[in-house]
Order: sequence, then structure tokens, then C-alpha cells
Amino acid sequence: MAKKITSADLEERLEKHEVVELEGVEIKGDLEFELSAAGGVAVPPSVLQQALQSVLGVQSLAQVAQAALQSVLGGGVQAGTGETETARKIEAQELATARFEVAKAKWVGKVEEVTLGATSSDGGTREKVVKIGGEKSLPFYNFDHKMPHAPVISVDCFDIPIPLAKAVRGHYEDVMQDPGEWAKKNVREFGADMVTIHLISTDPLINDTPAREAAKTVEEVLQAVKVPIVIGGSGNPEKDPAVLEAAAEAAEGERCLIASANLNMDYKRIANAAKEHGHTILSWTQLDINAQKTLNRYLFKLGVPREDIVIDPTTAALGYGLDYAFTNIERMRISALKGDTDLAFPISCGITNAWGAREAWMKNSPIAEDSDWGPAAYRGPLYEIMTGLTLGVAGGDLFMMMHPKAAAAVKRVTQMLFGAAAKAGAEAGAEEEGRKIKVEDWVSWGGR
Repeated sequence: MAKKITSADLEERLEKHEVVELEGVEIKGDLEFELSAAGGVAVPPSVLQQALQSVLGVQSLAQVAQAALQSVLGGGVQAGTGETETARKIEAQELATARFEVAKAKWVGKVEEVTLGATSSDGGTREKVVKIGGEKSLPFYNFDHKMPHAPVISVDCFDIPIPLAKAVRGHYEDVMQDPGEWAKKNVREFGADMVTIHLISTDPLINDTPAREAAKTVEEVLQAVKVPIVIGGSGNPEKDPAVLEAAAEAAEGERCLIASANLNMDYKRIANAAKEHGHTILSWTQLDINAQKTLNRYLFKLGVPREDIVIDPTTAALGYGLDYAFTNIERMRISALKGDTDLAFPISCGITNAWGAREAWMKNSPIAEDSDWGPAAYRGPLYEIMTGLTLGVAGGDLFMMMHPKAAAAVKRVTQMLFGAAAKAGAEAGAEEEGRKIKVEDWVSWGGR
């Protein structure tokens, strides 16, 4: 049977053997403390500390126990009083309140705000205008400064039928012969903010369509839709200046985005046409910050207003240099916010370039030993989505896209980051629509 000893017994034995400190001693058993004055004795703190240290083996716990007992007993129980001292209550103390605040970056620059499209009050026929730019902080950093405008998506259409990946062609087969109907479908069925009409038939190596005939196509698109439009040429440096001049004249007053002026063609003719007929101009360079600054300065010298310039530093898509594209865009945006006025303009990104990667559209890998690439119907839109979202968080303001479902997905995510989707959901008092969509069904989701 285990022997029971009191603290007085323990103290007596330690004093008898002149033990000042216990070291390397293990006491096994249960430890009980009777906190009563009747017939009791004072508990020497030194003995209590040694006992706790020996039993528990942790100095800090012994100190905590001793402090707690002293707080309750007020220094111990005095023998012979005949009364039990009332233990003092330990009052719970609230923790000191602390407020977390996000450190705000202090930027000195601001991105120019550019308005695309013109309503009747501004001399145009658009039902709405689109504004891009105006940022005073990094993309979606609303805790630094509220982002004034969410990124905008312009969906592509062409003036002639062109070879398209199967995943894209299925959405447009019924309208590819008619640019106006193609543009209308982009807006009515796919919810495009803007439409880009590419006049590729004007290329001498394709149809060599005359500039005046191409201008009629622009007029047709303007009549078919009432959103702002982007007018692009074929990319031929010899033909594009004349084509874009005619297109700018045909769309006078509509404040279209003329795409584009670059250092490899007669940018003066294109810029002057845009300025003369009330349009904005796309300043396009090829992944070169210095070239972008140079071209922008040339446009300034021609008298192009700053609020009429959008820059396009070239989109290298997923799998084909996306890291170059987003680091280039990030550097431009950060430089603009630091005060570089030569780069302080909204950024346009050609997300459609994602379809240039063979992995986006090929059915299978041409290498027999390669692993399965998965369904092409998913891969292509995924390439476009990943390219768009990556450049969106880097600083893109305007996305030119192709696949309607990819465009819807990018719009939904960027709107959510911007804060518009959450606000709309709160106003409607309903659960956010995105939560109802199964991940495996995303490719068939319209996003509206």
C-alpha cells in the first residue's frame, strides 16, 4: 500500500538531512494540496516549489503553480486562526485590442483614363462607352487605392471566314460569312463588352481587298452592334496604313480603337487618321519597353492626346513566352505608378494569341511516346483563360479574346477580383452563381 506523506513530513525529512535542493530525484505518486486553515500549517513556498519541480519536472510549471497558490491564499494559510481565509477571486482581464491595417504603398503616378466609344451626346451612335485605365495602384489592390474600372473584354470577329480550331469554330460556323452577324452574336449571345473586327482580307497575300471596301465592312459592324469597337488591319506594313485611314474615316466620331500604330510601318499616317476622325490609337511594340517609350514619344510629337493612347506591348501566350509578357507588363505598370509618364497608359493584351500554341488546338501530341494531352475542347479555352488571367493580374486593362466561354470565364474572375461580382450578388441577395457550377462542366458554362 502506498504511503501518504504531508508537506510537513516532506519538509521535516529534507531539513533532517540538510537537503537544500533536489536534483535528479523522481517522486512517483499523486500530489494533493489541502488548502484549509483548520488544523493545518503554512505551506513553505520553497518546499512547494521543490515538490512541484520534482514531480512535474518543469521549472516554469512549478513557478506557475506557486504563483497561483500565492494569489489564491494571499501568502499562505496561517495556523491557529480557527477561520478559513476567503480566497481572492482572480478577475479575468481582457486582452489589449489591436487593429490590423494593411500597409499602403505610396505611388506618385497615375495611368491615363481612356474612353472607348461615343454616344449620341458625344457625336457617335454607341449605346454605351467603355472606360479603361485610371489606376493609381497595382491591379486589384483596392486596399491601396480603389481600382476605377474593371478589365474589359473585346471578342474577335473577321471580315472573311478563316481557319479556326474546332473548339472555336463550333460557336461561329453559322455567322462566319457575315462580319455583322458575327459581331452581333459576340454581343447578344456571349456578352462581349466590345468587338474587334479584323480586316485580314486586305492582305495582298490573301484577298487584297481594297481599303474602301474594307471600310464598308467597318460600317456594317457599326450598324450591327452598339458597343465600342476595335478596328484592326491585316498586319501588312505596306497595306495597313491605307486600310486604317479609310476605316477611321468611315467610323468618324465613333471613337474606335485603331489597331495599330507601330515602328515597322507608317505610324504617322495611322496616328493622324485616328486624331483627325476622333478615334483612339493602339501603340503596339514587341516586348521591348524602350521601343514602347520611343513610339509613345513619337505619338506625343504628332499631337495625339494622352487620353487617346492605349499601349500593346505584345502578348506571348501560355507555353510560348508568357513569362516574358507578364514581366514586361508588370515593369511597365510599376514604372508608370512610379512616375514614368511615357508608360502611364492602359494596356491591351491579345489573348487570342494563346491559340498559336499547338498544344491549345492539336488533338494529340505528334510524339508517340508523349503522355495524353486530354480533350482539345478543354485545352484551348484553358490556354486562353490562363493567359488572360495572368496578364490581368500583371496590369492588363483590355483583353482581345476568341473563345466565348474563355472570355466569359476571364470576365467573371476579373469582375470578382475587382469587386463587381460580389457587389452584384449582395444586391440581389442570392448565392453567387459561380458556386453552383461544377468544375468539370466549366467549358459548357456561359458565365452570364
